[in-house]
Amino acid sequence: MIHRTFILSLLLSLPVLGADSAPWWNDAWSNRQPITFDPSVASGEGGPATLLVRLHDGNFQFSNAAENGADLRFVSPDGKTVLPHQIEKWDGLLNEAFVWVRVQDLPASEKSTFHLYYGGDPAQAAPDKTKVHDESSSLVLHFSEPSPADSTTNGNNATVQATLAEGSLIGRGLRLPSPAPVTIAGSASLDWTGGQDLTASFWFKAGSLQPSAALLSRGPLAVLLENGTPAISLSGQKASGTAPVTAGSWHHLALVSSGGKLVLHLDGQPSATLEATLPASEEPLAIGHAATGDAFIGELDELQIHRKALSENQLRLAFVNQGATDAAQRLLAPGALEGGETTGGHSAALEHVMLFGDIAKNMMFDGWIAIGVCVIMIIVGWTVAFRKFAYLNSIQKGTAEFLSQWKNLSSDLTALDHTDEASIRTLGGSTAPATLALVEKSPLYEIYHIGSEEIRHRLARDKNRTQGLSGRSIQAIRAALDAGLVRVTHKLTNGLVYLTISIAGGPYVGLLGTVVGVMITFAIIAKSGEVDVNSIAPGIASALLATVAGLVVAIPALFIYSYLNSRIKNTTAEIQVFIDEFIAKMAEYYPPAGEVSPYAPAERAAPESKP
Repeated sequence: MIHRTFILSLLLSLPVLGADSAPWWNDAWSNRQPITFDPSVASGEGGPATLLVRLHDGNFQFSNAAENGADLRFVSPDGKTVLPHQIEKWDGLLNEAFVWVRVQDLPASEKSTFHLYYGGDPAQAAPDKTKVHDESSSLVLHFSEPSPADSTTNGNNATVQATLAEGSLIGRGLRLPSPAPVTIAGSASLDWTGGQDLTASFWFKAGSLQPSAALLSRGPLAVLLENGTPAISLSGQKASGTAPVTAGSWHHLALVSSGGKLVLHLDGQPSATLEATLPASEEPLAIGHAATGDAFIGELDELQIHRKALSENQLRLAFVNQGATDAAQRLLAPGALEGGETTGGHSAALEHVMLFGDIAKNMMFDGWIAIGVCVIMIIVGWTVAFRKFAYLNSIQKGTAEFLSQWKNLSSDLTALDHTDEASIRTLGGSTAPATLALVEKSPLYEIYHIGSEEIRHRLARDKNRTQGLSGRSIQAIRAALDAGLVRVTHKLTNGLVYLTISIAGGPYVGLLGTVVGVMITFAIIAKSGEVDVNSIAPGIASALLATVAGLVVAIPALFIYSYLNSRIKNTTAEIQVFIDEFIAKMAEYYPPAGEVSPYAPAERAAPESKP
């Protein structure tokens, strides 16, 4: 009975376990993430909506996507329909992106999940970007470019170059007041008829609380901010909100025309009502100023105008979704990555490597000069290092073979015929030609050859070796050997100066590039007047890359120099020991006149005295 109950429970649980596993939309895409929409956060009413998806390195693997996000695909909960989307901003350096997605069937009360796919071919299944906003949208300005362009197909673009603010609420924003008034010319899609339904919404951040500043105006109608309180002004009539906003904070404002009323919604809630109808107008739409009154001082972002009256629930949804609060994260929450390269455990390293490429894109010309110098130092230093490694390895093998031959020769130095140059070169004829080629690479062989030549010159006139070598001759030979040691040392240390230059100069060259890059970055910031992390971080990061390059030059050069210098010291010490041994053996086998070497031939030994 227990087994039957367990099996029945397991079978009943299988559909539940598989309910969250939607079929994979396209096998050509290697990554996907579920995005869960929770309507309870914003009191949604369901139906279609254009949602803002915020991506950052905490909820998205930028290293697995295309460089500009061109391979992003949003797929409906049924796993079949590709949803239209527009990328307002994609920053692979700061790992930040803002994407607008059109979802057709949002539930009113239950959670729903659609999927974000990436890691595929950007040319396949490309979405129709023109359908991100519905047909009622007259104007959508993201202010992502200096010439604000309409994101709908209506082409209601701004007529002037605008001053943008980096790091605004949603990517870039409009900085006001602008040097030239920002206006949108009238058009068939933007003209108003008297009393029509309309919704005009935008985000604003006041730099200061002005007595009366125009946020949006057209003809006799204006949306004002009076000492922080939003108000509607129409042909001498005015309606003000009940609560003022604070300077330096973002707020969502929407003007809704419906049923003979103009209602102002602040942060998704009704704030002011004016019993009047929307006036007909074909005049230009003014942003941040009016014909009379003060120009607004602050920032403005995401201006949208719809030829219909949005409900309070829809405005509440826009306020929560587009804001940067915790509620926005709960409303639209990207889930864990499914599939993709991260399952191999190497995405973090790949992401760090790719991050250096993103940083290099913002590198200034001065920084590239510093990095170019560092690259030259690396090439020269490592060339010297590789050649020195090969040279030391070759002389180490030659020295080992020479000492093996010298061990036998030093037991009777007189066996070496110093009057015969061939005997000297072949160490008394005991070295084969193949071995001799290896021995000749040893600096000990060079010192031995110098000493043997000095002995040969001094014994040239004494073939019977009766005179030997005087103390003065031995000192002269030692001087010649010491001179040979100096020349060998110069050959061993030749080129190491390039490594010392890399060690000492690399960090300074990199630091110079960093200082110049930071200086230029702050000069640009001071000139533009934009002080925020998005304007500072790319320039600082790229400037610091020059210091990294300098350290990449110096640190390996330091280790290589220390290792090579240690081997060279050991080699010179070994040569010095050999010189001392050679002098001692020479003094022993070639004593001065009057003394007989114990190793001299018997016929040249001194005669015995008679009794």
